[in-house]
Amino acid sequence: VQLQAYGGGLVQAGGSLRLSCAASGRTFSNYGMGWFRQAPGKEREFVAAINWSGGSTYNADSVKGRFTISRDNTKNTVYLQMSNLKPEDTAVYYCAGARGTSYHTTLGNYDYWGHGTQVTVSS
Repeated sequence: VQLQAYGGGLVQAGGSLRLSCAASGRTFSNYGMGWFRQAPGKEREFVAAINWSGGSTYNADSVKGRFTISRDNTKNTVYLQMSNLKPEDTAVYYCAGARGTSYHTTLGNYDYWGHGTQVTVSS
């Protein structure tokens, strides 16, 4: 499956952004999906994940209450709604797909990765 993330940009602290990730090439609903991020000089880290139907989600502690992951299988797209953004959320955000119907929180469980989209939060 090919993944393309978009929607990043520059936003002030406290603002909101919605990232989208469009999938093509395979049956989208056969995949659990996730969002990860990587800040300069840091390792890529888990942000949020969602199972095949959208009925189960999981967020990293650092974004709980602020970020929401969702998906629309009719549009082959997964979203990350980000609110109350903080400067420490600044990173390149990546979407990823894992074979199977469950969600996953670790990088090694993902089979497909999209190119990232930059999110910069100014203070």
